[in-house]
Amino acid sequence: MERAAMRRGRRGTGWAVLTMTALMLMSSPWAAIGGSTGELVDDAIITSKVKASLVADPTVSALDIKVETSQGVVNLTGIVSSEQERQRAIRLAQDVEGVKRVEASNLFVKH
Repeated sequence: MERAAMRRGRRGTGWAVLTMTALMLMSSPWAAIGGSTGELVDDAIITSKVKASLVADPTVSALDIKVETSQGVVNLTGIVSSEQERQRAIRLAQDVEGVKRVEASNLFVKH
């Protein structure tokens, strides 16, 4: 009888952990601003693809550019050597699937 009660207790614990996890995800700051965990994953994938594009391009210094994505909007931040490099970084980000818009007002050209 004790074993059966322990098994029921363990099963109940699994559901409790699952329920708590779901509640935490739903009450996250991301959910509070209207996002979903799916969007969060999509944004991470977009960020990774933009970074990979920057690294693969020999005309862009990827280490000097920070990439962040929120709800499909890519933000490029940093200092680049020329306006051509800045425009190339913007174009590479725009070409990534899933990107809604590229914000580069904080991507500056070194003088």
